[in-house]
Amino acid sequence: MSLAVSAQSTDAAKEAAYANVLASRSDKIVATLGIGDSAAYKAVKQIIVGQYRALNTIHDTHKAALKNTKETFQADKEQLDTHLKQLDETLSQQLSQQHTNYLNQLSARLSPAQIEQVKDGMTYGVLPITYKGYQDMLPDLTDTQKSQILAWLTEARERAMDAESSEKKHAWFGKYKGKINNYLSAAGIDMKKAGQEWEARIKASEAAKKHE
Repeated sequence: MSLAVSAQSTDAAKEAAYANVLASRSDKIVATLGIGDSAAYKAVKQIIVGQYRALNTIHDTHKAALKNTKETFQADKEQLDTHLKQLDETLSQQLSQQHTNYLNQLSARLSPAQIEQVKDGMTYGVLPITYKGYQDMLPDLTDTQKSQILAWLTEARERAMDAESSEKKHAWFGKYKGKINNYLSAAGIDMKKAGQEWEARIKASEAAKKHE
C-alpha cells in the first residue's frame, strides 16, 4: 500500500512540475502581447498551455506506437517499413489538425500581429532573428529574394511550432536555412565569402564601439 501511495505522490509531483513549466512558458509568451484584461490574458494563456499539452500527448503516443511497431515487426522489414510509414502519416495528420484548431482558437481572441508574436514565442524568435541576419549579411538582396527567404522561414516556423523539443524546433529552421542557402548560391552568391565578410563587419563594429 505504501508503495502505491508513494507512486501516486511521485506522479502528482511530476504533473505539478510539468504544469508549472507549461504555465511559465506560456506566461512569457502572453506577457508580450499587451493584453490588459486579466480574464482575456488568462484565456489566451490557457489556449497556449492546452496546445503544449496536446502536442506532448500526440508525440508521446507516436513514440509509444513506434516502439511497439519496431518490436512487433522487427523480423519483417517490409511490414515494418509499411507500418512506420503509416505511423508517420498519422502523426502528420494529427499535428496538422491540432495546428489548425490551435490557430482557430487564437484567432478568436488575438489579432494577426499578436498571433505572429505567439508563433515567434513558441519558436524562440528564430524567424525574425534569422531573417534580419540574412539582410544584414546580404544587403543587396532583391525584393524577390527577401520574399522567398521570408516565405521559407515562415514555413519552417509553422513546422517548428509542432515539434516536440527545442532541438527539433531548431532542426526545422536548419533544414530550411539549407534550402535558402542553396537558393542564394544558385543565384550566384558566394555564401561562404558573404558569411566571412559579415563576421568581419560585426567585429569591426564591436571594436569601434569599444573605442567610443
